[in-house]
Amino acid sequence: MNTLTLSRFKPVTLSQTHKWMLLASVCIFALALLSIGYGPAGWDWRLAIAWLAPERFNQFDALQINVVMQIRLPRFMLAVLVGLVLAQTGASTQALCRNPLADPSIIGISAGAAMVAVAFIALSAQFNFNAQLYLPYASFLGALGVTSLVYFIAKQQGQINITTLILVGVAINALAFAVIGLLSFFADDSALRLINYWTMGSLGGASWSTIIQAAPLLFISLIGLWRLKEPMNLLLIGESQAQYLGVDTNKLKLYVIIFVALGVGAVVALTGLIGFVGLVVPHIARLMVGPHLRNMLPLCMLIGVVVLLLSDWLARIVITPAELPIGIITALLGAPLFIYLIVKNKRGWS
Repeated sequence: MNTLTLSRFKPVTLSQTHKWMLLASVCIFALALLSIGYGPAGWDWRLAIAWLAPERFNQFDALQINVVMQIRLPRFMLAVLVGLVLAQTGASTQALCRNPLADPSIIGISAGAAMVAVAFIALSAQFNFNAQLYLPYASFLGALGVTSLVYFIAKQQGQINITTLILVGVAINALAFAVIGLLSFFADDSALRLINYWTMGSLGGASWSTIIQAAPLLFISLIGLWRLKEPMNLLLIGESQAQYLGVDTNKLKLYVIIFVALGVGAVVALTGLIGFVGLVVPHIARLMVGPHLRNMLPLCMLIGVVVLLLSDWLARIVITPAELPIGIITALLGAPLFIYLIVKNKRGWS
């Protein structure tokens, strides 16, 4: 399978990119009204904006406004941040490896972050400490450790062997889930419920305090990878060509690994495992505007927000009043779409 290159795609004008970004922004606005205004009693778009000026919406009582402010709005903000980070880290991982199959979940980064988070949850019950305070940082260490391990094993003569990368990622995933299963046997009932939460993914635990706690890691990842989009774009041409154009590829790879681990670790700590977003969303953006990160990356991030908001809304309505884990929804949506993209593009990739 060939690596990603810039020459396989026709150039896309900036106006076309802006049109797609405008469409994605409109979808985000519509989904915001739906996400914030929807509840067990139905949907009211006015409730989605009532929190901005409660005195002008007398038909809603203080309890309804408080539900929006303390439950729905944090959940919406978390979905936006998670969509941005997962899409951006997925696109950055694919650019780093120059392969469309690379993804933080497939190569074991998400599973490694979840494994360390679950270990902290299980240990907190045994040693009586508050695991929630350390989960973002524990997940980051797990993501960073697994990323480094996979990267150095897959590196051969200064180049990343994609086949080795994916195989090591599969092995890391299997090992991580085995450890998670083992820890589940030693966890008490409360810890076991949290472990199930991490393995299936959910936005149900969103709160202002947890978002604020993990926000530094999320924004460092977002800003860091955004600033690296131009050198990553040169890396798509080839590592030797990027070096010839003045890119320090060793430093670039190190920075990308750290920022991806930061973002994925913080996301896993907040929501658990949410798969296929970082894998499928970059494919969709790439088909729309081509592989140039200057055009593809911002559109990819917007589509990631759309996918997260849509998946979260579906998770809330499918079995009302209960709620499906969002990881199930993203897998049900992402896996068939990814298979379709592979079948459609297999001649170009073979």
